[in-house]
Amino acid sequence: MSNIKKAFENGKAFIAFITCGDPDLSTTAAAVRAAAENGADLIELGIPFSDPTAEGPVIQGANIRALSGGVTTDKIFDFVRELRRDVTIPMVFMTYANVVFSYGAESFVSTCRDIGIDGLILPDLPFEEKEEFLPQCRKYGVDLISLIAPTSENRIAMIAKEAEGFLYIVSSLGVTGARSEITTDLASIVSVVRKNTDIPCAIGFGISTPEQAKRMADIADGAIVGSAIVRLLEKYGKDAPKYIGEYVKSMKDALR
Repeated sequence: MSNIKKAFENGKAFIAFITCGDPDLSTTAAAVRAAAENGADLIELGIPFSDPTAEGPVIQGANIRALSGGVTTDKIFDFVRELRRDVTIPMVFMTYANVVFSYGAESFVSTCRDIGIDGLILPDLPFEEKEEFLPQCRKYGVDLISLIAPTSENRIAMIAKEAEGFLYIVSSLGVTGARSEITTDLASIVSVVRKNTDIPCAIGFGISTPEQAKRMADIADGAIVGSAIVRLLEKYGKDAPKYIGEYVKSMKDALR
C-alpha cells in the first residue's frame, strides 16, 4: 500500500508545498516540522530548478533564492534523510523532469526510496511521456503522481485510470499563485476521476484562504497550498516557520 494513502485517512487532506532551501535548509526543516505539527497531512518538497515553467512569480522567486543560496539535489537528499528521523507524514518531491534526468533517473528514484520520499510530481512531464520515469518509480516503490488540468478534457479518464498515490487536479489555467476566485468547473472533472479510479484527488493552484480550501476539499479529497506558504517565507525569512504553523492550522481547521 502506498504510504501516500495515509494522508487521506484523517478526513480531508491538507497538503503543503515548501521550496527546499528558501532561505536555507534549516529554515525549510523548521517550516516542514511546523506544518506537520499543525495538521499538514502531506508535504510537497520543491527541488529548485532554474526554469520552473509551472510556477508563478512567488515560487519562481523562491527557486532563485534557494539556488543562489547554493542548494543542490544532493544537499536536499541529505536534508530529507535528517528530516525523516522525526517527520512521519508522507512527503513527495515536486520538481522538473530535467532535474531528475540530469541527475540520472535510476539514481534519483532509488535515493528517493532510500531517504523515505513517497512520490514524485513532475509538472512538465506530459502524461504520454511518463514511461521515461515510470519503470524506475515502479521498481523502487515511489509513486509517480499525475496532474489533471482543466485542458485535459477527454484525457481525464485515461490519466485517472493509471493514477498512483494521489491525483493532482490543477484548479486553473496558467501558473501557480493565489487567485481571488477559482472559476473552473472542478466538480465535473472530479466526477470523471471518481468513475475511473479509487485513488484520492486533491486540488491545487490558486488556493490561499481557509474558505477556498474548504470549497476545494468539499469537491475533492484535499487541498494543496504552495504560493501562500512560500510568501510567508519570503516575508519572514528565518522567522517564517512560526507563521507557517499558524497558517497551516487555520487551513486544516477549515477542512475539518
